Amino acid sequence: MISTKNLYFSYTGFSPYVIDGINLEIKKGEYVSVVGDNGSGKSTLVKLMLGFLKPSAGVIISSAKRVGYVPQNNDFSNSAFPITVYELLNSYRRLLKIKDKTIISENLQKVGMLSFKDFLMGNLSGGQRQKIMLARALMGNADLLVLDEPSTGIDVHSQKEIYEFLKKINQEQGITIVSVEHNLQAAISNSTLIYHLEDGKGHLCTPEKYVNEYLRKN
Repeated sequence: MISTKNLYFSYTGFSPYVIDGINLEIKKGEYVSVVGDNGSGKSTLVKLMLGFLKPSAGVIISSAKRVGYVPQNNDFSNSAFPITVYELLNSYRRLLKIKDKTIISENLQKVGMLSFKDFLMGNLSGGQRQKIMLARALMGNADLLVLDEPSTGIDVHSQKEIYEFLKKINQEQGITIVSVEHNLQAAISNSTLIYHLEDGKGHLCTPEKYVNEYLRKN
């Protein structure tokens, strides 16, 4: 689905590198959580995968037909921002050139937010906004979903619902998921693989191996 070969990146273009020679292959249908300390390069790696940043060296290859992205923060937390849930998804539908408007209701139904379609985005809770961003990211039949710390600023109940939804679409629909995580318990419980970043270098392993070889030794 997506792979990196000898990937390097620094914000100056020179050493030291935030991403230091990474070779990573994520296969179709995997659910990969990217973990590591603050400043380890997690969000930078995801931004490189999405094309938001250009590698200093190396290549990124993707076979995804459409990528859905859920950023860590959004611009709709201000209650004065005058856009409703429906308007937000409808503008994205037009951007994707999808003619059928029923896709809006269908995606809101998937995340349990159909009854909120006329609410202002700024009047929703953090968990509700995150569900809307998930519905938006999945429009257009995304086969790769990339998330940046999806549980940040969200209550525990909403976190549980969101992770259950992510696991469901991964297992039942085969949607490949790459999620930057600070929530280690969620990463261990939901992922098929964990990618641990440290000092710009990464290690891919199963959740069980991550617990046994990293967490218990640290």
